[in-house]
Amino acid sequence: MCSKEVVINNQIGLRARPATFFIQKANEFKCSIQVEREERRVNAKSLLGVLSLGIVKGTKVNIIADGVDEDEALVALCELVGSNFSDQM
Repeated sequence: MCSKEVVINNQIGLRARPATFFIQKANEFKCSIQVEREERRVNAKSLLGVLSLGIVKGTKVNIIADGVDEDEALVALCELVGSNFSDQM
């Protein structure tokens, strides 16, 4: 299992379109991926779960991956967040 804390810095946070891109990227991997904000942890492959965290600009979250391709998943998701989803939008 590996995890990394990231800050969501795109203008609208992890809402609608950015959340969809995040989930699509997470679904490219076989491992279990979760997003944690404060004390809540949800499945990163679930749109409802991710949206329920209410992640706005400036929010710190932990991305946690566990499984065969956990390292690749963590790198890809951190790169997506680090790009402020600019490659997708």
